Amino acid sequence: MPTQVAWHNTGTDVFLYAARVEGRWLVLRLNDFPEHPLYTLFIDAQVIADVDDAPTGWRLSPRSALPELSAPERAQVLAVMAGLGPYGAEAGAPCTGDWCTCSILTDAYAARPTLPPRPDSDRP
Repeated sequence: MPTQVAWHNTGTDVFLYAARVEGRWLVLRLNDFPEHPLYTLFIDAQVIADVDDAPTGWRLSPRSALPELSAPERAQVLAVMAGLGPYGAEAGAPCTGDWCTCSILTDAYAARPTLPPRPDSDRP
């Protein structure tokens, strides 16, 4: 895994972070933690690894301090990641357990703009 990445805020609550590296999209999907690993790393929609502890060189938070993707870049990321919102979708077996929220992670849900944080929220 790359240790230094210039991540961008995607403006979505599913695929939180994206970076363009050598013409390829690196994308971190936020999973339903602790039921699943915290993130899954993709390169051009191919799963690379599940990640519970991101390398410190990635500087992922605060997400609001990261540069945002432009609208065309965001559209590219969402197109590349279409159908990959639920954990396990990359293996053809999206999670459908009653104990997780994966079933709501549709492409339409992923395309919604990030909701403003609630004062009591500690999400990434």
